Amino acid sequence: MRCLVTGATGYIGGRLAPRLLAEGHTVRCLARKAGRLRDVPWASQAEIAEGDLRKPETLPAAFDGVEVAYYLVHSLGQAGFEAADREAATAFAQAARAAGVRRIVYLGGPEPAEDREVPSPHLRSRAEVARILLASGVPTAVLRAAVIIGSGSASFEMLRYLTERLPAMVTPRWVRNRIQPIAVRDVLRYLVGCASLPPEVNRAFDIAGPDVLTFEDMMQRYARVAGLRRRIVLPVRALTPSLSSHWVGWVTPVPSSIARPLVESLIHEAVAHEHDIARYVPDPPEGLTGFDQAVALALAKVRDAQVETRWSTASGPDAPAEPLPSDPKWSGGTVYTDVRGRTVDAPTSALWRVIEGVGGEHGWYSFPLAWSVRGWLDRLVGGVGLRRGRRDPHRLQVGEALDFWRVEEIVPGELLRLRAEMRLPGRAWLEMRAQPTDGGRSRYVQRAVFLPRGLAGHLYWGAVAPFHAIVFGGMARNIARGAEQAPAREACAA
Repeated sequence: MRCLVTGATGYIGGRLAPRLLAEGHTVRCLARKAGRLRDVPWASQAEIAEGDLRKPETLPAAFDGVEVAYYLVHSLGQAGFEAADREAATAFAQAARAAGVRRIVYLGGPEPAEDREVPSPHLRSRAEVARILLASGVPTAVLRAAVIIGSGSASFEMLRYLTERLPAMVTPRWVRNRIQPIAVRDVLRYLVGCASLPPEVNRAFDIAGPDVLTFEDMMQRYARVAGLRRRIVLPVRALTPSLSSHWVGWVTPVPSSIARPLVESLIHEAVAHEHDIARYVPDPPEGLTGFDQAVALALAKVRDAQVETRWSTASGPDAPAEPLPSDPKWSGGTVYTDVRGRTVDAPTSALWRVIEGVGGEHGWYSFPLAWSVRGWLDRLVGGVGLRRGRRDPHRLQVGEALDFWRVEEIVPGELLRLRAEMRLPGRAWLEMRAQPTDGGRSRYVQRAVFLPRGLAGHLYWGAVAPFHAIVFGGMARNIARGAEQAPAREACAA
């Protein structure tokens, strides 16, 4: 089946396209600039069509031959987003009908109860887009989801940053409104399944996970899954949606232009009223993904011994819901890094010998007193300190202890990755790489990575960061110098 995915550079579209490809569908992605999809892992398997929903004349070629068209775009964060979304949905509907598309699939927002206050502009716009597509003359499935749990989702990122950064908080009263969140993997399963709906289906479906929670419940359960202490939450009347959005924008990196409409939507309860979608897309044998499991998957930042978060094609029950390269920079949680590099007048073989000799009796190549103090402090709080040393003075193996580190990965002659086993309010790694360059020289690249846990993690990084220039900078200089002096030392020994 030939599928058109709009919004492939966004959160849901960027995850849906590879799943459609995995199901054997032909995928065409509509983007204003094709270059924005150049670096996604599945780019070579999909067709990329340039077009703009605000410019109807650019759409016929993109819709040509399409059987199923996914509408996954919105203008949230832009001024006048309601008018922009109305215009885009109208153009999409007209292009789909003119091209003879057999099915439209739209991911929208929850529908507030009729007896509640006037819907927020965000939900009002989502409902209007749904009406436009349902009236298009093309059979349409509207999937109405509340909070989507997955790394990169704006709602989830708000939840993540608020919970991690604030052990105690004064909140608006809407934190006690009921919400039925859904894991991103279940959203994607429904979207893929809707491609095969019978032609007579032209309606909206509520989609939701198995748990009905308040936003406060979600913060407390997030904290438990993330290994944080229970949060102190004090709801008050004074925080209006407008004030709340500024508060969210100050505490989290989610832009206020996005946070405000999302916060305004949270004044409405968002609980599914039906589960009719299961008649067409049955629940998986293991059931829908619960909130705690969805959070655990979203927090699975370190996969297959890789430190950086990145897209994964894995789709099994334990596959993480990780960030994509196309996700906003503020998604994926806080990752602190310290990166150093030096050009070395020696081949990679000499550089690698110095790298592999780190720790134990050789030390850490910089400011020995600072490393010793860090080891003593670790032992004072019950950690292993520097007393473990190393097994062999010249060779390392994956899995062995190295002072207060553990060898996590070795690519001989290229990469040494160490995982910290000291007591820390977070998780830490140290990478050392030897890269060949021209003229028999090499390049030393050193990267420290820290994933903070809670406010204490952020404070810890802030406290030690001023010393990185001395400790990590000196380490990079001395490793490079050691590699350059190695040939002279070997000649003297001979």
